[in-house]
Amino acid sequence: MIEYSLQAFRACAQVNEIVIVCPAQHVERARQLIAGAPGDKTEKVVAGGDTRQQSVRNGLSQVHADTDVVIVHDAARPFVSMGLIQRCLDAARLHGAAIAALPCPDTVKHSDDARAVSRTIPRERLFLAQTPQAFRYSLLVSAFERADKDGFTATDEAGLVENLGRNVFLVPGSADNIKITTPEDLALAESIALGRVVSATRTGFGYDVHAFGEGRRLILGGVEFAGEAGLLGHSDADVLCHAICDAVLGCACAGDIGTHFPDTDPAWRGARSLDLLATAARIASERGFRILHADATVVAEAPRIAPKIDAMRANIAQALGIAPENVSIKATTSEGLGFVGRKEGIACYAVCTACRLP
Repeated sequence: MIEYSLQAFRACAQVNEIVIVCPAQHVERARQLIAGAPGDKTEKVVAGGDTRQQSVRNGLSQVHADTDVVIVHDAARPFVSMGLIQRCLDAARLHGAAIAALPCPDTVKHSDDARAVSRTIPRERLFLAQTPQAFRYSLLVSAFERADKDGFTATDEAGLVENLGRNVFLVPGSADNIKITTPEDLALAESIALGRVVSATRTGFGYDVHAFGEGRRLILGGVEFAGEAGLLGHSDADVLCHAICDAVLGCACAGDIGTHFPDTDPAWRGARSLDLLATAARIASERGFRILHADATVVAEAPRIAPKIDAMRANIAQALGIAPENVSIKATTSEGLGFVGRKEGIACYAVCTACRLP
């Protein structure tokens, strides 16, 4: 569930810093979750407290003091959308405090003894609070300070701000933004997740070729093949990474490797192609896509690639922000035919699968 929420927050350009608050016994596991995270956002993990209020306060203590707006979200709501995050942030900047909420769809009954209805409560002015909840940083800090002084406890951050006498703005929430509390909720969430993956999956294709050249190192998948003839190119000429780059960009309909890393740009001269690949993954993420899987075939008469495939898979997985088991690398020859068969260069084909972020 944390991973699903992270996808949306990582994809939101307005978010610069992410703090995961979790039980103390899960801190190390959470740190592993964000290790090698794609993009340039700062990501931290902190242990929570005995209550939600204490947990959020612990997270708030890790936020940079120059922060403009803080947004709080329950990982138990894994289907938050990037659009909802942005709307809450925009509303908080304008009004100081904002929460996602939905109008109450059901008739609400009040009971004095939990046995019989004492009255019916008009639902027209009733709203069901969700997260995200966003606040100006200074306002939320003041709300916690006031709560400490008053000995006041609230079930959400909006309640703390309300205790200051401040208004909290309502942002239309989403029916998909469900909170997982019971096993039945989890079963529903799994169904939603599967449906989203199936309906929002895209495949991108990539192809690249490089000729051999004198005085060059051979780099494939970020791994050096010492003693082998190297490939010509503006960067380190990692033909495997370049093919996967084009496949990643293809998933997001974001052009090709030449568009983003032209050989006329000195910034990419001699660059590690793994860095190009990580940038391509970030571009896809910014366009609303998460890479799920990559599959590539290297076509070469030499070198023998099989002994280093695991290291190559690990490098590429880290650049893409996915697990190594979701990266496949294969090698074949051209049976002596064509430029590959004449040992003039190496070619690579790649496909990537991505899903649209929530």
